[in-house]
Amino acid sequence: MQPAAIGGVSSYIEHDRMQSLGDIARYHAERRGHAPAFRFEGRTTSYAELNDRSNRVANGLVADGIGPGDRVAYLGKNSDYYFELLLGCVKAGAVITPINWRLAAPEIAYIMADAGAKALFVGKELIDLINPIGPAMPHVRLIATMETQAPNLLRYEEWRDSHSDGDPAIEISADSPAFQLYTSGTTGRPKGAMLSHRAVLGMRRCIALADFEWNRWTPDDVGLLAMPVGHIAGTGWGITSLYNGAMSVIAREFNPRDVLEYVERDRVSKLFLVPAALQIVARDPRARSTDYSRLKCIFYGASPIPLDLLRECMDVFGCGFAQQYGMTETCGTIIVLPPEDHSVDGSARMRSAGKPLPGVEVRILDERGMPVAVRTIGEIATRSIANMSGYWNLPEATSAALSPDGWLRTGDAGFMDEDGYVYIHDRVKDLIISGGENIYPAEVENAIFGHPEVADVAVIGVPDEKWGESVKALVVRKAGALTSDADIIAWARERIAHFKAPKSVDFIAVLPRNASGKILRRELREPYWKALGRRVN
Repeated sequence: MQPAAIGGVSSYIEHDRMQSLGDIARYHAERRGHAPAFRFEGRTTSYAELNDRSNRVANGLVADGIGPGDRVAYLGKNSDYYFELLLGCVKAGAVITPINWRLAAPEIAYIMADAGAKALFVGKELIDLINPIGPAMPHVRLIATMETQAPNLLRYEEWRDSHSDGDPAIEISADSPAFQLYTSGTTGRPKGAMLSHRAVLGMRRCIALADFEWNRWTPDDVGLLAMPVGHIAGTGWGITSLYNGAMSVIAREFNPRDVLEYVERDRVSKLFLVPAALQIVARDPRARSTDYSRLKCIFYGASPIPLDLLRECMDVFGCGFAQQYGMTETCGTIIVLPPEDHSVDGSARMRSAGKPLPGVEVRILDERGMPVAVRTIGEIATRSIANMSGYWNLPEATSAALSPDGWLRTGDAGFMDEDGYVYIHDRVKDLIISGGENIYPAEVENAIFGHPEVADVAVIGVPDEKWGESVKALVVRKAGALTSDADIIAWARERIAHFKAPKSVDFIAVLPRNASGKILRRELREPYWKALGRRVN
């Protein structure tokens, strides 16, 4: 079978031969097995090796009684081994559940218990968390550590290599879940978004067939993966590179000096960063002396970017820029502002998120769920092949987010202009995005409420020059209490991830509430945001 000619360099891929994520490794191993798939800290893995190792993983999982529908958790930083595990899981019909390594032990324990994970693979930096989360793992029948040996535990590499590299040949439905990624929850508990093979691969196929110049991949492209795989930004970017048969250079975690070194040494051509990370890299002392001659495009997203920062980055890197808007529940990107809409002069469109991708429908809805007129602010809703199947074991939350006819309510408020460009104005939900991390106030409030000297608390997001937004707690002390802001912050950090804990605390006499007792967050937020043109940063 010959590749379909679609007019651009992406046409070297036969997209229809990849119906499940496991097919990515099979396809590229057959077509270009000796080509590198990953480079990670001195290790280079070819597509043939990736296919064989993921087969070994799949056969190992099956031998341990783990198969279709079972959840397999990964707790670790970025690694080439994670993608071996991911592809091995899906070949066995299992569902990979990567966990954000920055979470606190109680949060990790909740996700393990909620997912009912039957296996846990742990990166070398997180081994000390195994015992604290042990009581939450009654379903786990396999624990393996990666890149290191731990007492009484399997070493991943030895376990993997003890199994056959023959293809398990398990039939996988394109509509079955491939990933279960946990998102922040409005009630203080994270929700597991189920993303099917069809959803993950379908949108990537649509984009590739559209043959946008900014999205053209060749076998010579090199993508840099520096965002954490516990997020759709990391896992999704890694899958995109693999799908297109390119090589990924994997950074264990984000470090600006490492990013610059990878770009120059490994001749990176494409990378994705959140705006906060872009700012850190652009202002590193080495940034203006690094060779970017191979860099074609920087993709950025997860939160809005200030126009002045975007201009600064365009000046530093001198390449194309593409803004991406999406969410975990849409398998990542559904709206793009392409390089041709980026101008150093700062056109009005540069304040937009861009236009919907092929196959993506977008509506702006009022409070009754009805479409509004052009340039009228409402909630952004979307429908496409990329929408999640639903939230794991949460039918009510799924129904609230997904309509019977497939429309997903994003929780973002914005408007659409006459040309179809979407602009983000505010959030319908109380979500805070700090440095690309999603944080719901309820999570932080739940952590603070137990403090013995706290009578009441509300958490809001306030503008932050470095992180976009930062978490602020507004605390009502109990009568006679003298607790300090440092006490509140330390208390929270013992219970939730540090990035979720408040960066600042204000003490007030009483929280404003409506007649039904609901906290009036917009009233609390307004003094901090009134100088800005929009209520997200």
